[in-house]
Amino acid sequence: MTKAVLIYNAQLLDESIDSPGALLIEDNQIRAVFQGYFTSPQTATALAQSVLKEDGCDKNCKLDLYDARGLTVTPAFIDMHVHMRYPGQTQKEDLESGLHAAAAGGFGTVVAMPNTNPVVSSIDMALQIEKAAAKIGLTHLFQTVSITKNFGGEDISHLKSLDKKYVPVISEDGRDVLSSSVMLEGMKIAAEKGIVVSCHCEDPTLAIAASPHRKEALEIMKTCGLSAWGTLDEDDDVDEASLFKIDEALKKANSYLALAEDIATIRNIMLAKESGCRIHLCHVSTENAINVVHYAKNELFDELQENAANNADEAYDSFEENRKFNPQRNDLAYEITCEVTPHHLALCGTEEPFIRALVNPPLRSEEDRIALLEALRDGTVDVISTDHAPHTVEDKENGAPGFSGLETAFGICNTVLVKQNQFNPGRLSQLMSANPARILGLQKGLLKPGYDADLTLIDCDEEWTVDSRMFCSKGKATPFEGKTLTGKVHVLFIDGRKVFER
Repeated sequence: MTKAVLIYNAQLLDESIDSPGALLIEDNQIRAVFQGYFTSPQTATALAQSVLKEDGCDKNCKLDLYDARGLTVTPAFIDMHVHMRYPGQTQKEDLESGLHAAAAGGFGTVVAMPNTNPVVSSIDMALQIEKAAAKIGLTHLFQTVSITKNFGGEDISHLKSLDKKYVPVISEDGRDVLSSSVMLEGMKIAAEKGIVVSCHCEDPTLAIAASPHRKEALEIMKTCGLSAWGTLDEDDDVDEASLFKIDEALKKANSYLALAEDIATIRNIMLAKESGCRIHLCHVSTENAINVVHYAKNELFDELQENAANNADEAYDSFEENRKFNPQRNDLAYEITCEVTPHHLALCGTEEPFIRALVNPPLRSEEDRIALLEALRDGTVDVISTDHAPHTVEDKENGAPGFSGLETAFGICNTVLVKQNQFNPGRLSQLMSANPARILGLQKGLLKPGYDADLTLIDCDEEWTVDSRMFCSKGKATPFEGKTLTGKVHVLFIDGRKVFER
């Protein structure tokens, strides 16, 4: 018997729709979109039944009704950058806790990084993790594979066995590949297979130079009882001299790390162009780096326009349409996409207490933050990803970089970007759903017939206070502790099934 679900009394939102309406789901996909006010089920049910009758299943189809109660229904978010810590680091996170955190954050798909123990360096291991995640029955998970075997920096032979259907992305995240020649060869293999190379742009030698300064700051922070995730309690009594020493040490470390990002960004773009590879630049955080991306994208746009003018048969209607990756096409060759994180958009890392919120890349200056906001508005940035990086309290106190971000991402972005009038809700949906789906070659991210019924129901105006004790994630470190955010996730549908509800 065919099963169908009708979601009514909703506000529909994606990159091009912002309207009251209802959705008909059939066979795990969106079957029909009805725009208009359907506050009672009768009219929407009649429309749904007429569609089902066209499909020949009116008599044998069970239609379940779901009242959205005026909540906004949007394509489930897609996170291209998470750390699930599985296998081998389950004290920080495991698949069960990580996927529950993703569901609570409204994410229908996540892409997990390979810096686990052992490192994910084979398609067999990636498939085992994906199958284990699928059994949990929550958010979909794609497992990336390392660019070099076991992060050794040299061996890329394992890349030849990859299949983009199961491993659409490879990454060395947590570090960058030191050898440019090895990175180039890895990109060439990825280009042949249509696999995206996700780049952690950080010159390793400059990262090493930054390490002693961050270590110096950590030692003083431990002595003073200060956290490494950017919080400062009212009863913390820290002398000004100690704070000055901490800040000066971190400023030195961060200057090295800014240079490390800028140099590696240029290198990786040049290697991608040489190899004809599709690259996705992780957690872009500096004004210099985002300007390099902007320049490279404009250069690519000019080349596409020139090609279109010279060959009408292969002309692209627009640059944006060209970037809508189709998994059946392999003619897009060199392509650049990039992501920014909610914490880099919301926080200034040169001020107390956030200069001590340790993360890689570090929180940057206000000038850098404003440059990222401009890049979101002008289209340079394609995706918002969380870089969800859970740690134990002990590890975080010892300076482990990163925060838990899945459960706060929408609230942060809605507060900072939409409520502060940076742009409209449709653009945020594009950044968190439609664009990552295109990059990954997924039939997700839009409210259109034929698209997967991965849906998030949100209250865009609900205010709530971040309390990490309530996180599903094992990682409780967040610089947003105690902050009031606007916009809360209430329900998640995966393949038309309700898998999470507050």
